[in-house]
Amino acid sequence: MKTVLMADPVRYPSMTTAQLRETFLLDSLYEPGAVRLAYIDLDRAIIGLASPLATPVKLTADPELRASYFTERRELGALNIGGDGEIHIDGTTHKLANLDCLYIGRGSKEISFHSSDSKSPAIFYLLSYPAHVDHPTTLVRKKDANPVEIGAPETANRRTIYKYIHLQGARSCQLVMGVTHLAPGSVWNTMPAHTHMRRSEVYLYFNLADDARVFHLMGPADETRHIVMKDRDVVVSPGWSIHAGVATQAYSFCWGMGGENQDYADMDPAPLDTLR
Repeated sequence: MKTVLMADPVRYPSMTTAQLRETFLLDSLYEPGAVRLAYIDLDRAIIGLASPLATPVKLTADPELRASYFTERRELGALNIGGDGEIHIDGTTHKLANLDCLYIGRGSKEISFHSSDSKSPAIFYLLSYPAHVDHPTTLVRKKDANPVEIGAPETANRRTIYKYIHLQGARSCQLVMGVTHLAPGSVWNTMPAHTHMRRSEVYLYFNLADDARVFHLMGPADETRHIVMKDRDVVVSPGWSIHAGVATQAYSFCWGMGGENQDYADMDPAPLDTLR
């Protein structure tokens, strides 16, 4: 498991493009037939991709956790962005189609990931935070994630938001997780931008063509930068940073948060006239 140390807003203005990418971007989590994880010191998040083929892959507790099993002191969200698959937890099987999401509660000892068809394998995006209370493992189907349409074609940001793990959905200790899908012809997300110091946020961009790219915007409103990202790349956004983007085509992204509260609407606006 890779360990990533975040930069603070004092160091940020002097960082080069390479340093920004090394610090905030995770661009090598996808490995067919394996689980790859990164431990982020910010809010102690763990981010990963589990990519089973013909053989299941198991989630184990790496030495960095000092735990006997992965969710001994953690909770976990698993979003399937690939073909049909299953997650086996302590003898119980959970079947996940594309864009189904499973909340896995603290105390789940044996966790493994399976693809129904190795020619169209499942890909499970994993986001985990420490948990101090127990919540039941809960499967949320895409159709049950209360889609809300916002934005407009005129501003190239028509999009549908699906909330999976949140106060009115699957309950958790601190994890909040959902997906946004942009409509064809729309390319902007989270614009006008915002920050929220009470939570850090993580974006996984997916459903991008091989030659498509997302220009992810970050930084304080008065000193923004961008990171160029491809399909299945992940970016970490500290509470002091905006998190928005524009791409060369429509796309999807999974947004996940952990921190002081779970209020989806808790944000501090960064109006367009403040961006630099």
